[in-house]
Amino acid sequence: MNIYISVVFGMILLSQAVKCSNPTEGLFDSNLPALKDINEVPVDLEVPEISNEPPARGKRVKQVLEEYEDTEVYHILYLPTNWKLGKKFPVIVEYPGNGPYTNKYGDECAGIPDDTNLGYGISGGRDFVWVSLPFISLDGRQNQLKWWGDVDASVKYTIEAVKKVCREFGGDEKLVFLAGFSRGAIGSNYIGLHDDEIAGLWCAFILFSHYDGVRDWGYEGADKASAVRRLERLRGRPQLIMQEGTGTKETKEFLESTGIKGNFTYLNIPYRNHNDKWVLQNIPERRFLRQWVADVIDYRKRE
Repeated sequence: MNIYISVVFGMILLSQAVKCSNPTEGLFDSNLPALKDINEVPVDLEVPEISNEPPARGKRVKQVLEEYEDTEVYHILYLPTNWKLGKKFPVIVEYPGNGPYTNKYGDECAGIPDDTNLGYGISGGRDFVWVSLPFISLDGRQNQLKWWGDVDASVKYTIEAVKKVCREFGGDEKLVFLAGFSRGAIGSNYIGLHDDEIAGLWCAFILFSHYDGVRDWGYEGADKASAVRRLERLRGRPQLIMQEGTGTKETKEFLESTGIKGNFTYLNIPYRNHNDKWVLQNIPERRFLRQWVADVIDYRKRE
């Protein structure tokens, strides 16, 4: 099932999309209207500052898995303002983009878990446990800023972090979403569907800007055939695929070419920016995203 939607400031339209070759430049046909800059629209949410305090309601805190305690590797945990011991909460696991990244529009990403926004924009700080995960460097000592580092270690870290969140902080293992921006969107399939064990963790996927297999980025397994093998582990679970402007057409064409029958929904974000902070704005696209997540939860609870 494919759903192809563009939400343009209050109007839901089927849109004429064009092929995207670069995330920040040359995205659009010259006949299309100029796209807004993300900074023209005010935010209504502020992601909490990160601290080294113990986990608590409404706090965003650094965490380290036991085997990495003598390294600089870390992830970030957020417990919702209505968190209660003994109660189960859906979980949003989020991967960051590549870093250090900047562009001419002032968009920035450092490539670390600190630079994630999707989970907070979806939840508004309530009802979900949110965990922002790293990829692990080849030496196992640092968070990997660009691409994947040690793939097997990154897979293992994700699995162990999800288990910890569900075991210690009330995460509902049946309602674990995997989300990511840019590299993180690619990684949601590249890492998140790496093998059957990690692929089995997720109830659904939230992917903004880029998609595994659409382009060969030059690292091992970036080719289409490898991406298709990973997609086979999706097994019908829903994916919301989003791209700035009207860039989802390229991903839709790629998925149709694979022959994989999936539950794919496409949403265009009407900004020129390569920037995930639109989820911190009260715009129709965020409302659509939140409703999509709510629908997935409702469906899973009725299964």
